[in-house]
Amino acid sequence: MRRTAAAPPAFAARATSVASSPVREILALTERPGVISFAGGLPAPELFDAEGLRAAYDAAFADSAARALQYSTTEGAPELRTAVAARATGRGLPTGPDDVLITTGSQQALTLIAATLLEPGDTVLVENPTYLAALQCFGLAGARVVPVPCDEDGLDPAALEELVLRERPKMLYTIPTFQNPTGRTLPAARRRAVAETAARLGLWLVEDDPYGELRYEGQHVPWIAAHPGAEDRTALLGSFSKVMAPGLRLGWLRAPASLRRAAVTAKQAADLHTSTVDQIAAARYLAATDLTTHLSTVRTAYRARRDALLAGLPNALPEGSTWNHPEGGMFLWARLPEGRDATALLKSAVAHDVAYVPGAPFFATSPDQSTLRLSFTTHTPEEIAEGLHRLSTVLKSA
Repeated sequence: MRRTAAAPPAFAARATSVASSPVREILALTERPGVISFAGGLPAPELFDAEGLRAAYDAAFADSAARALQYSTTEGAPELRTAVAARATGRGLPTGPDDVLITTGSQQALTLIAATLLEPGDTVLVENPTYLAALQCFGLAGARVVPVPCDEDGLDPAALEELVLRERPKMLYTIPTFQNPTGRTLPAARRRAVAETAARLGLWLVEDDPYGELRYEGQHVPWIAAHPGAEDRTALLGSFSKVMAPGLRLGWLRAPASLRRAAVTAKQAADLHTSTVDQIAAARYLAATDLTTHLSTVRTAYRARRDALLAGLPNALPEGSTWNHPEGGMFLWARLPEGRDATALLKSAVAHDVAYVPGAPFFATSPDQSTLRLSFTTHTPEEIAEGLHRLSTVLKSA
């Protein structure tokens, strides 16, 4: 006699309360040949230094295949931690190898920080709009997310102070340089104000910097972590995805000792350690390659692609649209005229073999439906021009 099986227990509430990433879903829609996509923040694959990376992996195995294929320490391969520390010091933030934790992409660093700092119900401040995967991360942690008012230069320090006093948040998450999704950069004076506010009112700072080395014009702006007041309270997140290759899944976390030790424990529970062979190969690559020269090639290509996008937007977007002029990074932020819904228009765009990401999912609250994010790094200037022609057909006929 067959018995009816009982249903298994329900999923955790956090697993059902956080939606899947619309960006990842849009990328799946645009993988078919012929689609010109401004949607994904994907580095250009033709600019990967495949030969240099292949040689680095060969060197990792030649030095010691046994070590490359073995378990490693949670903190990371010493030579890669040393290389990361040297690069951070060279960018104006004195850093030693012991200050660094290697992570499986900088996304993992963000997850570790959330696991270490956040209890369900804790308040997190974010820029408005902000990185979508950060909203997912904080949602899974059960945090209450409150947006900080922003303008074309980024978050407003006066509004930040008011929110800290009123909401008593545990931390502020920010992407101050070439922000995702807007591409904007927080000026130096505002960075000083953020550091001062955090020190005076008691606030953790999480500074995410995956795009900082992709500057095409203007002057370098020091990290918030380098400003007085931020020393003992800033977790700085970095990535090799944009300067080497995202498939390596290598990132790093620089944090005060107490926070870093807690993150190490959280990482041990997550994956024990990041891939040993990938870490050693990355260290060998950095030792053997002039990364400055490689980055110069990447910046030159991306600058031309950004300029192609900027040049074509006046004819591609409906009259009354606005957009910004990012000095670097991978993204441009646009706003359609009032009454236009970028999400509703996306289906028609994909039918015309062109795609973008609607801006609404990047807002923690009260989304602006007229906004959209355009990435310019994946396609050539000629492809960008064709993509904008297709986009014009969709947006100007709607």
